[in-house]
Amino acid sequence: MNKDHEVGTGAFDAVVFDLLTALIDSWTLWNDVAGSAEDGLRWRKEYLRLTYGAGVYRDYEAIVAEAASVAGMAPDCAARLSGRWGELAAWPEASSILAELAKRAKLAVVTNCSIHLGQAAANNVFSGFDVVMTAEQAGCYKPRPEPYAKTLEALGTQPGRTLFVAGSAADVPGASALGMPVYWHNRIGLSAIDDVTPVYLERSLDRLLEIV
Repeated sequence: MNKDHEVGTGAFDAVVFDLLTALIDSWTLWNDVAGSAEDGLRWRKEYLRLTYGAGVYRDYEAIVAEAASVAGMAPDCAARLSGRWGELAAWPEASSILAELAKRAKLAVVTNCSIHLGQAAANNVFSGFDVVMTAEQAGCYKPRPEPYAKTLEALGTQPGRTLFVAGSAADVPGASALGMPVYWHNRIGLSAIDDVTPVYLERSLDRLLEIV
């Protein structure tokens, strides 16, 4: 644990979450639409590669469809995923933890998503976010700095007092580069993508209640 952020000291004014991996079990829906966990993982990896490489925002659903094509999926996979978007479910502990954290700090999400789908997914998890920042609003996809920076600006908080809860590996160096301490909720055991390490590495969201 980083000594600059002692447990229970109220060191954070805000907590910012990745949405589709840190708060939501998006893997289950993607796999179901794909037809298997193997196909879903292959599709998801292509989608992540394309969003990370896109930089400047281009249509999210078009990227999902392109990833499905590259991964050899059925042509209607992307449309079926969007049609079932309301089925995205939060990780079991997420809603209760968000409700408690909202009493202690500002809460936000920043997600590589369109405005429409990002707002819908965020509202399905928790109705009390102070900021919901999508790649479409920011004009860029993470891990470029703009989505994180615009979220900080909207919250009115400083990076060092804003805890970022990552779900995907790229968010760890992405948020860290702006000076945000990172809690990596690495639920499914993803591999790190570089040598930047998070302040906290956990397999659930539970420890946030000790930290914030």
